[in-house]
Amino acid sequence: MKVRGTIAGVFMLLLLATALRDSAFTQQGNPNPFGSREREALAEPFKGVTTSGNVVPGLFSIRSTGVSTEPVRKAAEAFLASLDDGGRQKTQFSVEDVEWRRWNNVHRYVRQGISFLEMTGVQRESAFALLKAGLSAKGFDQTRDIMRLNGALAELTGKPDEYGEWLYSITVMGEPSATKPWGWQLDGHHLVINYFVLGDQVVMTPAFMGSEPIKVDSGKFAGTSVMVDEEKKGSALMASLNEEQKRKAMIETSKTGNNALAQAFQDNLVLDYAGLPATEFNEAQKKLLLDVIGAYVGNMDDGHARVTMDEIRKHLDNTYFAWIGDTKPDSVFYYRVQSPVVLIEFDHQNPVALPGPRVPGRLHVHSLIRTPNGNDYGKDLLRQHYVQSHGLRMLPQPNGEHRELADAGTPAAAR
Repeated sequence: MKVRGTIAGVFMLLLLATALRDSAFTQQGNPNPFGSREREALAEPFKGVTTSGNVVPGLFSIRSTGVSTEPVRKAAEAFLASLDDGGRQKTQFSVEDVEWRRWNNVHRYVRQGISFLEMTGVQRESAFALLKAGLSAKGFDQTRDIMRLNGALAELTGKPDEYGEWLYSITVMGEPSATKPWGWQLDGHHLVINYFVLGDQVVMTPAFMGSEPIKVDSGKFAGTSVMVDEEKKGSALMASLNEEQKRKAMIETSKTGNNALAQAFQDNLVLDYAGLPATEFNEAQKKLLLDVIGAYVGNMDDGHARVTMDEIRKHLDNTYFAWIGDTKPDSVFYYRVQSPVVLIEFDHQNPVALPGPRVPGRLHVHSLIRTPNGNDYGKDLLRQHYVQSHGLRMLPQPNGEHRELADAGTPAAAR
């Protein structure tokens, strides 16, 4: 489906499509349990994660990275070509669409696009080829293992309608292009990847990865495990700190519940820095900090991961590490890494689907990486693209008003 017409026309079509979708969903007797929360979040124009409610300007720029995006573009074109007209119609959205922000890591959520469950064998292989083109080998393997563990969860709970290996959906935003902005999204339980492309630049945030359980020893998916690096590297960094550093890093000594803050519908989260600044790390500890960050950034294809890590290193002296929980070898914990250009959270969570006391444990993990200050979903790059390429200063809003493009992020249509 090629997007045509004015931007204002696109927004009107988006509103109509959303209304029809919500109406159909309600008629099926399945009211969206997240409807109110979702509507409130998406009614806010996108700003991005900030420390004070104000975006730090000038952090991101349109430039050449020297790393080709041709493989992911060709893979996206092949995936779309594998779909019939109806499949493309439900899978492809405008690059400005609020669909970017309509994701949720929980299992009971109405997702857009085409799911792996619906796909033919050929379509499924094309979808996997798209993921392989955009992700590193590690990132693809972890993605597949999260999907497999969701299949294991269906086995463990006996609820194949709620959990399953193939209950993940793909959408494509815009037309895959070598010069124009576009992207894709993978959305499902414990696995969400937003992948924005402009020229040879890539922004792969927000990206959510987690699982319950994080490993299984029996059944169809025996031997599958995830989140091992993220857990070990966070623990190694904390263990490297001296007692004074640990005292500063530890924002709470006891972990009694879930602590992740930047998950679904938190695009405009205001979260101040906390914990230990990297300026108080020695060189070995700074390397461990970069190892932690690399465990998340390294899910991107290798070339763009290097580009992103270079950007993160520029702000290393304004990076903070925070910890909640004990530091014993078997302790449950939460940690956060935050700078002007990256926000990472790792959280041992309460069980949800599996039996056991409703206290945090190591069988259920959530993690998230975001790009603060307006560039989640590549929105600040998209804003700059409209200004530089189209001379556009304002974009129409669904309510008939217009919004300046001078601030960070492009407008999001309210549901």
